[in-house]
Amino acid sequence: MRLGYGEDSHLLEEGRPLYLCGLLLPSPLGAKAHSDGDAALHALTDALLAAFGLGDIGLLFPDTDPRWRDTRSEIFLKEALNLVEARGGRLLQANLVIVLDRPKLAPHRQALTQNLSRLLGLPQDRVGLTFKTSEGLAPRHVQARAVVLLDG
Repeated sequence: MRLGYGEDSHLLEEGRPLYLCGLLLPSPLGAKAHSDGDAALHALTDALLAAFGLGDIGLLFPDTDPRWRDTRSEIFLKEALNLVEARGGRLLQANLVIVLDRPKLAPHRQALTQNLSRLLGLPQDRVGLTFKTSEGLAPRHVQARAVVLLDG
């Protein structure tokens, strides 16, 4: 068994899209980032890579490389899954905590969980998704933390 942990955070700014768990959410603020800034998928990508000692998202997809500008984070996640599978790993469970003050994520829970399930190739009961706010400490900020359990 292997355990991986990852986290990511981004400042939020007006005029940027807000992607989380691979979905575009309605919001006046979005992540300031080189890619699409999907903190949830970035944290999951790092967790998968960490479980096999493969570095982090910045090592594989550096923000200094113009090829990755505005890239959808699903590409990063799929590559991490491919690297894990190539080493005999099999994802068993993923747990994710997203910290965001606004917009409220609870109304999007089902869609976010379904999309993560699809992207990760896991049944929905193996995808844990928890939402928190910063209690006003970081209202223009999104953060995600992920833990993954793998066989291999």
